Amino acid sequence: MAQSNDLNLELELLEGELQEENAPDPLDLIDAEGPDQGISEAQLVEALENLSGGYDQTMQGLKLFCEHRDARCQPLLVPLLQSSCPILRMSAVYALGRNPYSAALPLLQQQFRLDSNSYVRKALAWTLGNYADADVTGDLLQALRFDNAAVRLWSAGSLVDAALAHPDQLDVVTTELLLTLQVDREAAVRSNCAWGLGRLHPQLSAEQQLSLEEGLLQALLHDCDTGVRQDARSALEQLDDGEVLGRLQTLVDEGLIG
Repeated sequence: MAQSNDLNLELELLEGELQEENAPDPLDLIDAEGPDQGISEAQLVEALENLSGGYDQTMQGLKLFCEHRDARCQPLLVPLLQSSCPILRMSAVYALGRNPYSAALPLLQQQFRLDSNSYVRKALAWTLGNYADADVTGDLLQALRFDNAAVRLWSAGSLVDAALAHPDQLDVVTTELLLTLQVDREAAVRSNCAWGLGRLHPQLSAEQQLSLEEGLLQALLHDCDTGVRQDARSALEQLDDGEVLGRLQTLVDEGLIG
């Protein structure tokens, strides 16, 4: 187990790396990786053994299973969720997002509610989106309403996945994303809501679609952030709806948008 001073140093290094302006986000690295390319059986076996080793070995194993899928790692990842080291917990959560394991879901949900480390909760927000067939909507809604910006950002995307897997939750998720698009103080969160609403649109009733379109139009016209306005417009254009495209053209003709 790491000593207290070592743990503090590790967290400081982690936070510094994640906050560097040009540093890639670990979630982006996970999403960008193709599954299981160029990994031999010997490498997989070594990584599985590393998961039960010391700190450095465990981190090596976790790094591989954050990027590659192998069901044999799943039960070995679960004990690491209880580690006193947030870096190990965060990495184990990412790995369980790449390697979904239904037996781990109750513990992941509990940890999402209780873990004090925001990096771990951010990882959990992403990972729960890979368990969308389960009932994860309630936890993600709470996070979208009350957690920090990074957790809210990933909760919005995971909520869309959950709603698409559970049509009975489309209404509540759409309503929450529309509200967040209006009131969230972070532009990146509002942009992610606009993108997510565009994904939900084809699955909604005609009445819900009209509310969604109006919400995106209001963001396009009135959001204070240029990026959010652009994302709202892109979401509307991608609906490929003649009436919506006509309204956009009218706004262009009237000089209200470029």
